[in-house]
Amino acid sequence: MANAAAATGQKNDSAATRETPSVSGKEDPAKGHADNLMTLGDGLGAGNGSWTFAGNVHKVFDQHVSKSVPLYTESHEVGVQMSDFFIHEGSVVYDIGCSTGTLLRKLATYHKGKNVRFVGIDPVPDMIADARERSRDFDNIEYVVADVVDFDFLKADLILSYYTLQFVLPKHRQEVFDKIFSSLNWGGGLILFEKMRFPDARFQDITMQLYQEFKLMNGYSATDIIGKSRSLKGVLEPFSEAANRDLMSRAGFTDMTSIMRYLSFVGYLAIK
Repeated sequence: MANAAAATGQKNDSAATRETPSVSGKEDPAKGHADNLMTLGDGLGAGNGSWTFAGNVHKVFDQHVSKSVPLYTESHEVGVQMSDFFIHEGSVVYDIGCSTGTLLRKLATYHKGKNVRFVGIDPVPDMIADARERSRDFDNIEYVVADVVDFDFLKADLILSYYTLQFVLPKHRQEVFDKIFSSLNWGGGLILFEKMRFPDARFQDITMQLYQEFKLMNGYSATDIIGKSRSLKGVLEPFSEAANRDLMSRAGFTDMTSIMRYLSFVGYLAIK
């Protein structure tokens, strides 16, 4: 979600907006009430370790992710262009963590005229409702409210996941990769984008500081950046690149390569 954005140069939110953040999800009574939430930018707020995609996040998700994830829009374009090698007549395509459905609409538009079934899954009802509303003109896109851990896939030719599996609890992550591999037809592809953690502390420190500079250039304040980082504690759990490749290998993938990279944000293509 994940939903995965180039520097857009968008202006900062007004001070008034940042002073009255909307709750990004359920309020945790143990961590304070809404007036104690940390500001995260784009009018969002959350408590320590309590980031969620529920609540009002769907209203600003595309803006927020495009300013928070380097080369997010470009990564979509890579996925769309790469889909030519996997989508055929009668194909089933899944987007795991589809959010507002932006990527699926790009894919459906690109493959207009083909008999393709596009399916977006997301555990947040408000995201799915938003995606359905925005996709009213597409009769071959469907959306399902579901947790990928519990979801039963049909056989598919292409499965995409943009910055989503990093939010799956580590104890369930291998299970999800196993399920993805099993669901792909022979020759089918997984396009996966994830934030990664460097195994060397020096590289981790350098890239983290550059990433903070990226967010500052996109209009987020230091307070927003610290707030978002604190809200993601225990929620976003990135693995190292080696660990991500191990997950795919244990699932059964032998053919895999990186297709895009910006600091700690990496895209992979794995083919069954």
